[in-house]
Amino acid sequence: MATERYNPRDAEPRWQAKWSEENVFVTDNNDPREKYYVLEMFPYPSGRIHMGHVRNYAMGDVVARYKRARGYNVLHPMGWDAFGMPAENAAMKNKVHPKAWTYENIATMRGQLKSMGLSLDWSREFATCDVEYYQRQQHLFLDFLEKGLVYRKNSKVNWDPEDMTVLANEQVIDGRGWRSGALVEQRELTQWFFKITDFSEDLLEALDTLDQWPEKVRLMQKNWIGRSEGMTIRWEIASGSDQKEVTVYTTRPDTLFGASFLAISADHPLAKEVSATNRAIEEFCDECRRAGTSLAALETAEKKGIDTGVRVRHPLDPTWELPVYVANFVLMDYGTGAIFGCPSGDQRDLDFARKYDLPVVAVVMPKDADASTFEIADTAYTDDGVMINSDFLNGLSTTDAFEQVAMRLTSQIFGDAPQGERKVNFRLRDWGISRQRYWGCPIPVIHCDDCGVVSVPKKDLPVRLPDDVSFDKPGNPLDRHPTWRHVACPNCGKEARRETDTMDTFVDSSWYFARFTAPWEDEPTDPKAANKWLPVDQYIGGIEHAILHLLYSRFFTRAMRETGHLDVKEPFRGLFTQGMVVHETYSRGEGLSREWLAPADLRIEEVEGQRRAFMLDGGEEVRIGGIEKMSKSKKNVVDPDDIIASYGADTARFFVLSDSPPDRDVIWSEAGVEGAHRFVQRVWRLISEASDALRAVAPSPGKQGEALAVSQAAHRTLKAVQADLDKLAFNKAIARIYEFVNTLAAPLAKVSAGGEESGFTSAVREAAEILIHLIAPMTPHLAEECWQRLGNHGMVAKASWPSFDESLVAVNEVTLPVQVNGKKRGELTISREADQDMVIAAVLELDAVKAVLSGQAPKKVIVVPQRIVNIVV
Repeated sequence: MATERYNPRDAEPRWQAKWSEENVFVTDNNDPREKYYVLEMFPYPSGRIHMGHVRNYAMGDVVARYKRARGYNVLHPMGWDAFGMPAENAAMKNKVHPKAWTYENIATMRGQLKSMGLSLDWSREFATCDVEYYQRQQHLFLDFLEKGLVYRKNSKVNWDPEDMTVLANEQVIDGRGWRSGALVEQRELTQWFFKITDFSEDLLEALDTLDQWPEKVRLMQKNWIGRSEGMTIRWEIASGSDQKEVTVYTTRPDTLFGASFLAISADHPLAKEVSATNRAIEEFCDECRRAGTSLAALETAEKKGIDTGVRVRHPLDPTWELPVYVANFVLMDYGTGAIFGCPSGDQRDLDFARKYDLPVVAVVMPKDADASTFEIADTAYTDDGVMINSDFLNGLSTTDAFEQVAMRLTSQIFGDAPQGERKVNFRLRDWGISRQRYWGCPIPVIHCDDCGVVSVPKKDLPVRLPDDVSFDKPGNPLDRHPTWRHVACPNCGKEARRETDTMDTFVDSSWYFARFTAPWEDEPTDPKAANKWLPVDQYIGGIEHAILHLLYSRFFTRAMRETGHLDVKEPFRGLFTQGMVVHETYSRGEGLSREWLAPADLRIEEVEGQRRAFMLDGGEEVRIGGIEKMSKSKKNVVDPDDIIASYGADTARFFVLSDSPPDRDVIWSEAGVEGAHRFVQRVWRLISEASDALRAVAPSPGKQGEALAVSQAAHRTLKAVQADLDKLAFNKAIARIYEFVNTLAAPLAKVSAGGEESGFTSAVREAAEILIHLIAPMTPHLAEECWQRLGNHGMVAKASWPSFDESLVAVNEVTLPVQVNGKKRGELTISREADQDMVIAAVLELDAVKAVLSGQAPKKVIVVPQRIVNIVV
C-alpha cells in the first residue's frame, strides 16, 4: 500500500514536546545505576548556532542516547560560556548592554539547539554570566587565595592603548592589537595570578594516565608544560658592564664548546643597563617589546639582534670571550631570560650566526661521520652523536659529555658558589587572570590604604557587576563608575576601593563541568555529587582547546581538591576532538574587489561533467574555490535553521555523523544532505508499508531458512554497531546501518505484500525493531515515529538497548592461511565443520596453489585444524 512521506516538520516538534513533558532526559543524582557523564564543550552565545555546533552536539547526543539505552544513569547538561569581549564590542557597536545582548543570544541559540532534538537535561542549564554562577566562582577564588594558590604581583603585559586592555601574547599580531590595530605597548601592571606551576610535575606525569585522550593532545600538553633537565651556568662578565655575571639556563651543556654568542631578552637587567646609555639598543628593545610574543610569532618572525658591547668569559676557558646580544627571540619569562647560542646544534642560532657573521663550530657529529671533514652548512645538526672540537669531551657521546660538563661546572667555584647547577625547568608559567574589562567575573577583593588587599567576606558575596555602565569611551567602565568601586574596608571600615579587574574568561570554563553536577547548591559544588559524576566520562570539543582550556581545567580540579570542593584529580576521563565542518567557497571579482558569495545565493549545475556556479539573481557565473572552514568572512556558511526547516533535524544529524570519521573534517554538500534525507524517507517507507503485518506478530528470531538469515543479519549488525558506538566510530556504524537497510528491504517488502508465514514475519519484526534501536541515537525523531508505527508502547528514548544472540552472530566459516613450502600463497575460507579431506580438496582448487604446482601433485598437504594449511612440493 502507498504510505505518506515522513514529515519532520510535524514529527520533530511533537516528539521534542513529549520528551520534555515526561522529563525523559532529566537526571536524578540519587539514581543507583552506574553513572555516565557526557559533555560537549559549552558554546559561546554569539547569536546563532553553526554547523560545527550541529556536529559537536550531535556526536555527544549519540553517546548520551546510546549509554542511556545501555542502562546507565546519564548526565548530559548544557550551559553557556557567556562572559567576554564580544559582548562588550557589541555594546560599543550597537549601543546595547552586554547583558541584554548575551541573554538574547542565549534565547535564540537555546531554541535552535532544542530544535535538534538533543537529549539534554535543560533543568541544569546556566550561563557563566548568571550571578548565581559567578558568585560561586568568587567563592572559589577566595578559597584558592586562602590556600596560597592565588597571588598578586607586578607583571609585564601587552597593553592595547586604544582598547585600553591587556592582550594575551596570541592577540598581538605584528606588534598590533588583534582588534584595534593599535601599536601594543609593554606595561608593568599589578596582576592576579593562579599558581598553576605548583602542579607542574603532577600535571605532566598524570598525562600518562589519560589513555582515553588523543595522543596528539597529550603531546601538545607535554610540550606546553615543557619539562626539561639542564643546567644553570654563570658566565663572568669580562667587559662592557658593571654587573658581574649573566646566568644562562641550557638543556645542552654538552655543546658549550660550540658557543659563539650569548643572547638576552630585551627585558633582561643587563639589556636595561646598556640601553640606558645607547639609543640604538634602546630602540631595538622597544621594537622587541612591540612584537608578538606567542610561540607562533617567535617561530615565524625574522631573527634579529643587536650587539650590546658586553663580553663574557667562557665557563670552561676563561681566555675565550663571547659577545652578548639582545635578541628578539629570547623572552624574560622563559628560563633566565638569557641563552648561549650554539649555531652548529640549533637552527635558530645558526640563522642568527650567519646573519651577524658569528663563528659556527661543529661540536656534535653522527657516529659514522669523519671528524676531519664534518662541517655545518645551512642546516644545524640537532641529533645525538659523538663530540668533536670540544677539548676534553672529544669522542664522548652527547649523554656522557653532558655528565662530564655537569660534574666540572658543579665543582668549579665562581665567586662564592658553583659555576653550574643541575636544574629541572618548566616552560609552564603561572596563569595571569586579570583583565581590564567589564563583562567578566569581578575579582572579590578590596584595596584599603591602611589594610592593603582585603578579601571580600563570603557573606558579602556576590560582588555583582553594576548594570548602569557606559561604553561610550574605551577602557574598563568599572574604573569610571561613580559609585560601584567605592566601598568600606571590611577590616577597618575606612573608605576603600573594589578591584576593577575581572577574571579571564578561561576561569569561567575551567570548572563548569563540576557545577553541572549540582547547580542548585549554595556552595560551588556538592562534593558528594561531584565525586560521583566526575571525571566526565566523555568530553567532546575542538582541537583548538587542546592546550589552555584543558590545562586550566586540570589545574582547577586539583585546586578544588586542595580546597575541599571535590576529591578527584582529573576532570575528563575520555576526550574526543572532532573535526570541523567545511564547505567550498564561491566568489567573483579579483584582488581587493573580490566578493565572497553565500551558497544560498547560488545555483550549482553539472555541465559536461564539470560543476559550475551561477547567481540566482541574474544568472552570472561565479568562481568555485577551495574547500575551507565555514566562516562568515567568506560566506561559505550553511544556516542549520535552513537545513532543519528544509530536511529536518534528523537529516542534518545523520549527515554530519555519516560523511567522514568524526575526528576529521566533514565536507558539507547539498548532495550529501539530500542522500541522508532519502535514507530517512526510505526507512520510514519500508517500516510504514510493512507495519500492518508486523503489528500482528510478536518479535522473535528466525529458526531456519530465510527467517534465520534475516535474524543473523540483524544480530550481526547489532553487535557491530554496538562496537562502533563504543569507539565513537559513528561513520562506520552508519555505513553498517545503510548495509542492513539494504539487506532488510526485500524481507520488509515481502511482509508488506502479505502471505508470509508468522515465523518469518516475527523475524522481520524483530529485525525492524533492532533497526529502530540502531538509528535512535542518530535520528531520534524518526525512530520514535517508526516505534510507534509498529504498535509499541512507550518511547524508544526510554527503551533498553537490545542484546544480540551469540548463536546468531557466530560465523560458521574460518579463513585459513595457505602456505607452499612455508611461504604464504593465499587464503581459504571454508566451513568450520569441513573435515581434512574437504579442506585439502578445496586448497588444491585455489588458483594461487595451482599456479605454484603447475600441474604437479604435492608431496604432502599438512592441515592444522582451524589454523593453517601447508603444502610441501
